Amino acid sequence: MKRLSFVAAIAAIAAIGPSLLSAKSKIFPDAAVDSTAQNAGPQTAVFAGGCFWGVEAVFDHLKGVTDAVSGFSGGNAKTAHYDMVSNGNTGHAESVKVTYDPTQITYGQLLKVFFSVAHDPTELNRQGPDEGTQYRSAIFYANDEQKRIAEAYIQQLNEAKIFKRPIVTQVVALNGFYPAEAYHQKFVERNPMNPYVAYNDLPKLSQLKKSYPQLCRR
Repeated sequence: MKRLSFVAAIAAIAAIGPSLLSAKSKIFPDAAVDSTAQNAGPQTAVFAGGCFWGVEAVFDHLKGVTDAVSGFSGGNAKTAHYDMVSNGNTGHAESVKVTYDPTQITYGQLLKVFFSVAHDPTELNRQGPDEGTQYRSAIFYANDEQKRIAEAYIQQLNEAKIFKRPIVTQVVALNGFYPAEAYHQKFVERNPMNPYVAYNDLPKLSQLKKSYPQLCRR
C-alpha cells in the first residue's frame, strides 16, 4: 500500500466531497437494535474502513475495548500479507479485529463509532486518499446477531438520512482474520508525527473525544 505524501493527501481528500463532514454535523442515533447478552464474556468484532491505522486507533480509545488489531479479512491466509494486499487483487480488506467487554460497550455502540467517526461509509472502494478494494467499507459479522444488528443500523441511518450519499458498507460473513505485520500495530500511537497520520487519523481521535467523551477511556 502506498501512502500519499502530506500535500497529495490534502489535495485528494479535498476532492472527495463533503459527505462525512455534513454527517458529523448531525446527531448519530443509538442503535435501535442492539445486543442484549451482558454476561457472555469477551466478544470480537471485525470492521473494515480504509487504512487500518486510524480505524484501530479509534477503537483502541474506547472503554470496554481490550484489544484492537490491524489485519486483513476477505481473502485467504496465503495472500494476507501487506505487500500482496496492497495490489488490490487478493480480495482482502484492511480490517481491525476488536475485542471488547459487552458489559461495558455494546456491539451497537461500536457500530455507531464505526459509522460516525472511524470512516466515511459512503465512499466506494476507497477512503480519503487511499483507493482500491482493499480500502472498502465492510462489516465482517461473526454470528447471526451481529449481522442482524449491523443490517438494522444501516437501515436506521438510511431512514434518518444521516448521509447525503448512499451507505456502501458491505455486511458479510467473517471467514478469517489475519493480523498484519508487527510494524502496523499501534501505528498511530507510535507515529503521531507521521504526515499521513497527522492529517487523516489524529482528527478522528479528536472527533471521537469531542462527540463521545463518555465512551473514551483516554
